[in-house]
Amino acid sequence: MIHLPRKSTTRLPKRKGEFKYRGKTITELKSLSVEEFSKLLPAKERRTITRGLNKDQQEIIRKFNDGAKQVRTHYRSMIILPSMVDNIIEIYNGKEFIKVQVQPEMVGHRFGEFALTRKKIAHGGVGVGATRSSRFVPLK
Repeated sequence: MIHLPRKSTTRLPKRKGEFKYRGKTITELKSLSVEEFSKLLPAKERRTITRGLNKDQQEIIRKFNDGAKQVRTHYRSMIILPSMVDNIIEIYNGKEFIKVQVQPEMVGHRFGEFALTRKKIAHGGVGVGATRSSRFVPLK
């Protein structure tokens, strides 16, 4: 009997021990306000929050703070905050909504990083008649 390794259902690697972001656990991060949390973020994300989020982005944050477990959005540039952890976000990729379960490792990243807009291209073989030389290739 051959035992094959199980495929992981998440896209992120397994972590050892409790997750920490810049030395703080996820429960400590959830207790911070958005402005306090922004001080822990890299420059581009920090600047986005300090300049102010638009009305629709604030609505997404409000929904998660009110206890919504699932939110649909087109805002791919929205930063994942600690209040969103363990919830589901449906992110639009230009064609359909992709369901993403937010995990602690995603904090500080943007929605668009987890809903890819382009699929991998797998080209097939050359068909008969595709080139001039293929006229001389036997079918079987």
